[in-house]
Amino acid sequence: MAENDLTALPDSTTPTARIICEILFRQSPHQICPALTSTGIVPTLDLILEVLTLSYDYPFSAIKFFQWAGQAQNHSAAAWNLIVDLLGRNRLFDSMWDAIRSMRDQSTLSLSTFSSAFANYASAARFDDAVMTFQVMDKYGVPPRVDAANSLLRAMCAQNGGVLKALEFLETMKGSEEFGPDGDSFGILLEGLEKEGNSARAKKVFGEMVLRVGWSPAHVPAYDAFLTALVRGEEIEEAVKFLGVMNKNGCLPGLRFLSNAVDILVKKKSGKNAILVVWDIMVGNGLLPNLAMYNAMIGLMCDCNEVDRAFRLLDEMVFNGAFPDSVTYNAIFKCLIKNSRVREAGKFFVEMVKNECLPTHFNFAVAITMFFDGDDPEMGVEIWNFMVENRVEPLDVAANALLLGLCKLDRLSELKRCADDMLDRRISIYESTMASLESVYYKDGRGAKDKYDGLARRRPHWLAFR
Repeated sequence: MAENDLTALPDSTTPTARIICEILFRQSPHQICPALTSTGIVPTLDLILEVLTLSYDYPFSAIKFFQWAGQAQNHSAAAWNLIVDLLGRNRLFDSMWDAIRSMRDQSTLSLSTFSSAFANYASAARFDDAVMTFQVMDKYGVPPRVDAANSLLRAMCAQNGGVLKALEFLETMKGSEEFGPDGDSFGILLEGLEKEGNSARAKKVFGEMVLRVGWSPAHVPAYDAFLTALVRGEEIEEAVKFLGVMNKNGCLPGLRFLSNAVDILVKKKSGKNAILVVWDIMVGNGLLPNLAMYNAMIGLMCDCNEVDRAFRLLDEMVFNGAFPDSVTYNAIFKCLIKNSRVREAGKFFVEMVKNECLPTHFNFAVAITMFFDGDDPEMGVEIWNFMVENRVEPLDVAANALLLGLCKLDRLSELKRCADDMLDRRISIYESTMASLESVYYKDGRGAKDKYDGLARRRPHWLAFR
């Protein structure tokens, strides 16, 4: 196990730290100090920090190293904070408090020390002990200000079951002049409630936030979390209403909310009108969506057959610095095909090729079918020729679409030429396609029947099962 841990050390590990870790990971704790002394290594401040960072899985060995290194020089506050965190992470809380008391004696305690203790107690689901730690901070010379209280809230909200305890602690904060809640406090709680999907409680906390700290553009994380909680809770109309209220008060959420709202509402496929309102407010106030968000919106518009809106978004995204990719183009191209907008689809295909964003194989095939059905067979043939010339493979699906299109138009000479070329290229002609060819050739008389029979004989026997 120790050998595996040594090989797992980062490549950036210094040679000296690697030597020390080899001792810590392989030797029993009572052998460590003599072994470290025998190396002749003088521990520097940076070396101590590096070794402690690498030793979280070996807490007892780390303690021995820390004691040994402390004989050479006084530890820095950063080293003390690391050993406190290491002990707490391994749930050695009595030893953690011994280290905290030593730090008090050396005047090296800080909020970072207690933040580490909060986080580790919360990680162990010992929320009452985390609160107790906050309550005794002043006895250790660190005043319990609002930034410390927020650190405690953050630690509890990060853990399952911790949000309820954090809400209880908020009541304590609300009664304190020393660490009363600020915008960050409410933002942390709202993020926790969002994670838990508790939109009802989120509305109550948000109302308290507005009453206590008012409206401010600085509270973007809180607005993000609150509105996302509403959307996740399927209170979409409420989210739109509150967004409007925020906007009137000169405040808006940020890109995180817009991204979450787009993602959630697009998946629901039932919130098109709501997401358009949200989008217009956010983008209209200068927020710049990224490519993924534009693609999601364009995809939604195309799913709803709102191709004109999709085109407007396509124009808008370029203006806002989000350049379309193959996903963007294929969503619109597929929508044009589905709605048989033949002329526009032809022009759009040319634009796709120009921008080096080719259709998917599925879109190639259905486009050929649409152009034949939509009185523009030449465009269908042009797309096929593009695929062949540019070696867009596999060709099978598109090839069969082309043959069926030629069948419908009774273009038998071209049909024979294309089929021969496809067989030369070892392209699969499906059994169903052969049946359509047989019908159209046999209907045209003896000479045409012979041409079909010739094609059938050329078709490899293993394709009979396709």
